[in-house]
Amino acid sequence: MGIAERKKREKEKRRADILEAAQRLFFSRTFEEVSMDEIAKEVELNKATLYLYFKNKEDIYATIVLQGIEILKAKYKHCMDTDAPGIVKVALMGQAYFQFSQEYPEYLRMIHFYGSERFSKENPCNADIGKGYGICRLILRDAVQLGIDDGSIRSDLDPFLTSMYLMISFMNNLSMEAKWKLVIEAEGFSFNQYASEVFRFIIPSIISKEKAASLDIRDFAKYGFNLSDNITI
Repeated sequence: MGIAERKKREKEKRRADILEAAQRLFFSRTFEEVSMDEIAKEVELNKATLYLYFKNKEDIYATIVLQGIEILKAKYKHCMDTDAPGIVKVALMGQAYFQFSQEYPEYLRMIHFYGSERFSKENPCNADIGKGYGICRLILRDAVQLGIDDGSIRSDLDPFLTSMYLMISFMNNLSMEAKWKLVIEAEGFSFNQYASEVFRFIIPSIISKEKAASLDIRDFAKYGFNLSDNITI
């Protein structure tokens, strides 16, 4: 290995170490509670070294957010690759978003926070973050179009608008404020049950009349959809 190659690998490792240390801090605290000094201390570097790799704390935060979006995008692509009718792919993507929220709750929290107006529009990661989330929605749109083409989704729906309704629905339900979760629990329901029951509203609203007469959402289980055993349409 040449000197140039070794230096390149060392630089890549140091950048990865910074991100790993920052992720530990951001996963346990809010954006405001973490400082560049703390990140430097966590990774055992001086603060000046951090600025050789990242412009500021916002840049580090955005890079971690992008990592989370890449995980969600991979889940959506896996759903799209499943050999199933379009409406099942839509359900699987909703399930994937839910599973992402359960497996990577801190990534989801950071993604939603980054979507606020707190961050500058000049951040170099903005384009990639927007593109990543946009690809997720485009995959969902393609699933809707496939459902229209195969007759499992209503033909009078616009694929773009429907994908927007669905994506926003997935996002809003999983970013619910804690006070509303307490209301749900006070009535004897778990939040997971609430999230599962959302599909009782989504599926009937987009399924074609022909399929509605013969298709039960419980049949989706053979494709990997299993949010709840009690969902019927």
